[in-house]
Amino acid sequence: MKILVCISHVPDTTSKINFTDNNTQFDTNGVQFVINPNDEFGLTRAMWFKEKQGAIVDVINVGGAETEPTLRKALAIGADNAIRVNTPATDGFQVAKQLANVAKEGEYDLIIAGRESIDYNGGMVPGMLAALLKANFVNTCIGLEIEGTEAKAVREIDGGKESVTAKLPLVIGGQKGLVEESDLRIPNMRGIMMARKKPLNVVEPVDVTAQTEVEKFEKPAPKGAVKLVESDNLDELIELLHNEAKVI
Repeated sequence: MKILVCISHVPDTTSKINFTDNNTQFDTNGVQFVINPNDEFGLTRAMWFKEKQGAIVDVINVGGAETEPTLRKALAIGADNAIRVNTPATDGFQVAKQLANVAKEGEYDLIIAGRESIDYNGGMVPGMLAALLKANFVNTCIGLEIEGTEAKAVREIDGGKESVTAKLPLVIGGQKGLVEESDLRIPNMRGIMMARKKPLNVVEPVDVTAQTEVEKFEKPAPKGAVKLVESDNLDELIELLHNEAKVI
């Protein structure tokens, strides 16, 4: 079985976010980048298929050379090969087209993407990728088993879970639950050293016209002042909740 894991290069959630050029460009100065958490859950599940079923695991990213440390981390975790499509990621459609072009040539049985990235939270790429490849698709996937050419998946739905079966080739949009946080892997020294010798192939992009354009970024409004009420002053608390907060 051949597996392709899509890896997004995203800012660490602890990074301080700023914008430049009149709030039209993201300022990368001082920002630490990591593997998108939803993608990391998928990568960890792919490693399970590698160890239990002998799967070949490739990882792919659409981005410039600055994303290669993130791909190297994926290789250190245990992926066999890495692919970088040499173009900035501009929107979901453009990324999906680049991924589909590589996936078609690789003839992958399973493609694992995170259901969304934690930077733009578009949630578009996995579904678009499945449509471009004419492959089956399971989104918000929190469980996956594969036997032969059939996959058994569990996905999160409003108010519960849904179990489905699908034939390979299959694209999934994974998230927490596909594996637990305790299952995530930290690269050890041996993995880091081996990653330096593993292939990281750079491929040129296909021509794609982006369908969306960022006009402006805006930070959330700053948190308002906190008003403290003495623990024994219930009347004041009720008055504030009723007249100021208007929640009762």
